[in-house]
Amino acid sequence: MLEVKLHDIGEGMTEAEILHYLVKPGDSVVADQALVEVQTDKMVAELPSPATGIVKELLIDTASTVGVGTTILLIEVENGSGRAEEATAAKTAPAETKKIDVTTFKGPHRIMAAPYTRKIARENGVDITRVSGTGPAGRILEEDVYRFMEEGNNQISAVLETAATDTLQSTPAAIATPAVAESIPFTGIRKQIAKKMTQSLTTIPHVTHFEEIDMTNLLALREELKAEGASISAVAFFIKALVVALKDFPVFNAKLDEENGVIILEKEYHIGLAVDSTLGLIVPVLKNAHKKTLLEVNTEMKELNEKARLGTLSGNEMRGGTMTITNVGPLGSTGATPIINHPETAIIAFHKTKKCAVVTDDDEIVIRSMMNISMSFDHRVADGATAVAFTNRFAELIENPKKLWLELI
Repeated sequence: MLEVKLHDIGEGMTEAEILHYLVKPGDSVVADQALVEVQTDKMVAELPSPATGIVKELLIDTASTVGVGTTILLIEVENGSGRAEEATAAKTAPAETKKIDVTTFKGPHRIMAAPYTRKIARENGVDITRVSGTGPAGRILEEDVYRFMEEGNNQISAVLETAATDTLQSTPAAIATPAVAESIPFTGIRKQIAKKMTQSLTTIPHVTHFEEIDMTNLLALREELKAEGASISAVAFFIKALVVALKDFPVFNAKLDEENGVIILEKEYHIGLAVDSTLGLIVPVLKNAHKKTLLEVNTEMKELNEKARLGTLSGNEMRGGTMTITNVGPLGSTGATPIINHPETAIIAFHKTKKCAVVTDDDEIVIRSMMNISMSFDHRVADGATAVAFTNRFAELIENPKKLWLELI
């Protein structure tokens, strides 16, 4: 009997939530077939079968959170399957877990659907095996699930309408039907985000510093570059300016090691990019921002954002951040108190840029494009004066792009 255990997927995780079993007791499985879908604090992944055999028992209930090393299910290994040696080794060495984009069920029950599509089906009580897929090779798409739900709702509505008509004919008008409360499943990434945020707020004494920055010159520079065929996001400039400021104030590119009584100043600059994806808040990490050109930062940032929205990020692309940024300006935000991505020391939020009347040093009123920023930092590691000096340095580079160019040469 082979024990299939939860193992470290490769992102330093210690636990995961059992989202959905892809097999049931009695099912025949082949080596590398997906067995169960789990949710870590950063991504959805599936655990493959380390051998060919028959599923004997599912040991953990769905929606349960278990630690690494916990036995999730049992497989009776088939004799002569050619995988006996691998099955024996699997008891002592974890099988490779595959990051999922599209999941294929092998064997007699073949279903193809992306994790998020199956998540939609589960949360709405839809048996995905009854849904007809319209994607390539019969893959079930999100719209297929919604169409199935709509067709079912239309049928239910017709029944309810008939029943309501019959009821109205026999029920006094004064009797009203009470409203039914709705609920949203508190599972998956939503639950993991909650745990992460609670850990951060209960561990780190947050202080948030606000500043406003004149974006006029930077926006003009972006238009010049765009006219020359180079369209670069303002956030790419922010990242490069942050790296310069972090070099000047390394305490914000640090982690506090309370156990050993030291503040570890990181030598690399890995910038976390908070992304509002369909699965929830995801933070891919742009590695070695200090070694990349402005154009490289811009390109990689867009690629990571797209992967986050599609749910195709690897574990390596979501760990190792030294400071996190969140660009909420496009959503219309003018201010916030962002929560630090533990165990980092700081997070900075960029808010909406809007034109304002500004009084210059010569007492002239001019129209400038102004942006608010809010920076939360760990008050155990840094003080308010240092935070102000840090954002002043960042503002100097953004308001005077030529100074930023000099730092990048």
